[in-house]
Amino acid sequence: MSQPVHLGLDVGGTASRWVACARNGEVLGRGEAAGATGHVFNPAEKDRLRLTLEAIAQALGAAGLQPSRVTAGLTGYGAIVSDEVKALVGTALGVGAGDIVLVDDIVLAYIAQFEPGEGHLISAGTGSIGVHVTASGAMIRVGGRGILIDDAGAGSWIALQALDHIYRALDRHGNFDAVEPLAGLLFAQIGGQDWHDVRQFVYGGDRGRIGTLAVAVARAAEAGDATALAILRQAGGELARLALALSGRAGDHPIRFIGGVLDLHPVIFAEIQACLPAQAVSRAVGDAALTAARLQSGQRQAWIALLAGTLAGPPS
Repeated sequence: MSQPVHLGLDVGGTASRWVACARNGEVLGRGEAAGATGHVFNPAEKDRLRLTLEAIAQALGAAGLQPSRVTAGLTGYGAIVSDEVKALVGTALGVGAGDIVLVDDIVLAYIAQFEPGEGHLISAGTGSIGVHVTASGAMIRVGGRGILIDDAGAGSWIALQALDHIYRALDRHGNFDAVEPLAGLLFAQIGGQDWHDVRQFVYGGDRGRIGTLAVAVARAAEAGDATALAILRQAGGELARLALALSGRAGDHPIRFIGGVLDLHPVIFAEIQACLPAQAVSRAVGDAALTAARLQSGQRQAWIALLAGTLAGPPS
């Protein structure tokens, strides 16, 4: 017989993490599956989420675990798709809609860091966004509008800034000599330097794949490339700008930064600190999937009440 568990999901564009807990919060299992999003209005993304949930269900079954409640944070999730996503989760994991709590992954990350109204959280991964959740449950967000509009400071933005720079150099000089080693490292990660290779990589993929090129920019910075260092420094400034916007709208609170971009190169966080000299700034630590798994164990009553009410509405 399978053991009932509270399941927490942290579904991101590049990876999805899960944690299964007993009712008392004891961890009984954890794992990782392919990335997905809450963009179920896109048939391909809907299928991607279904496959991810089915993979998690298979892993749980193999471990003799059966979810009784599910709390999930999904990148790109919005309340308008709640019913559709709950149906996917319920079908894959065998849980009724009333035992499923869904939030955007940035809200889940905030819950992992703060109590309501306690601080500001800036996330910098493939995309970038800042969030403050007030004590009454109102969500104030800045940024997070996607690669076509902004996502400044994010991995995808870093990659596109670098590509723009090397191609402007090509336009001026007819070659990439003036932008080495940045150009060479970008092309190595793309798998070719012909325009066809680059075009297929950028326009034939998604922002997650584009964002992987930020690693090449970081390698160029480590090699002393001045342009790469300038781009990463500018990324830090853009992320600090999100924090300043939140402080302006919601008041001064401790600011925490989270996301893989911060691990690319020390200059990024150093620039954040330089731009926010009077603020309480730190790197966030925590396990969002574990937070989700333990959320319905009764220990976070303020959050449980907010998630059942005002946070179901649109952000301000």
